[in-house]
Amino acid sequence: MNAIVLEKPGEFKQIIKDHPGKPAEGQILLKVRRLGVCGTDLHAYKGNQPFFTYPRILGHEIAAEVVEIGKGADHVKVGDYCAILPYRNTVIDQAVRRGKTNCGSGLSVLGVHEDGAMQEYIRCDASLVFPANGLSLDQIAVIEPIAIGSHAIERAGVTPQDIVLIIGAGPIGIAAIMMCLLKSPRIVVLDTNRRRLEFVRDKYPGVDTLTVSDTITEDLTQLLNGNLPTIVIDATGNKESMMKCFDYVSPGGTIVFVGLFLGDVVFYDPLFHRKEITLKSSRNALPEDFEKIIRLIKSGTLNINGYVTHRLGFDTLIENFTKLYLPEENVIKAVVEF
Repeated sequence: MNAIVLEKPGEFKQIIKDHPGKPAEGQILLKVRRLGVCGTDLHAYKGNQPFFTYPRILGHEIAAEVVEIGKGADHVKVGDYCAILPYRNTVIDQAVRRGKTNCGSGLSVLGVHEDGAMQEYIRCDASLVFPANGLSLDQIAVIEPIAIGSHAIERAGVTPQDIVLIIGAGPIGIAAIMMCLLKSPRIVVLDTNRRRLEFVRDKYPGVDTLTVSDTITEDLTQLLNGNLPTIVIDATGNKESMMKCFDYVSPGGTIVFVGLFLGDVVFYDPLFHRKEITLKSSRNALPEDFEKIIRLIKSGTLNINGYVTHRLGFDTLIENFTKLYLPEENVIKAVVEF
């Protein structure tokens, strides 16, 4: 079967590899139908993705069709369209036993720690396969990034009384906006990219936007009538942005880091204590986040129209992939069509 492997930074190669074969007990064989391009994929191609090794088949935002079912995998049937939870725990440790399956010590992520879905067929454990009949392939392919946004909002504990600052209007930041809107707080979005802020204003007219400047704290207090955000969610993975969150958050507020970088977060301890700040991280998503997103899209409560802005064909991906980096393309979310 056909697959595309990232041999090293900047070098894709189309290869022929063995078909994964019949599913064993508790497994499902799937045909990949649509694949979202994640920031992880874009960083890996450039050579700056943490915890990544080459060569690697990318792809973990997956819409797939059930081809064959192993014994015991009876929650789906052949022909079903499904989303795939791309996080597999190789060790059943304390975190996994406590239901924190998104941060086990042996967590292996498709397309990062092991080969992903940029290939025609994959074989998965049945527990990672979520039926999503009634959704379009595009909708299924973006369940994973929206679930990450959902998990961040749940980690933050957003209520209608909150003022939420979301930093970074990329795919995960926009997913956080979508899910935050369902909680009905006031939302402000901060970014350096004016085109992405224009996208936010166009799609979500009730959301305020600010452009990064040297006076963000002052800009926030002016916009919020002397107040500061009670919750700050940073989806940038940028060291400087993350450390400035301590200035932006209100006393008694909460900071949630969704992105990560290789390095230390340093903050001024007297400010941290004076404001009594709660600092949290948010990693990946849980199975219940996947189930919730499927349910919300099916019911019409969650509208993702416009989230997918670009398309690539699997057969032409190698020649067109670098276009996703061009500022003039204004990419929010690209998908690969098989």
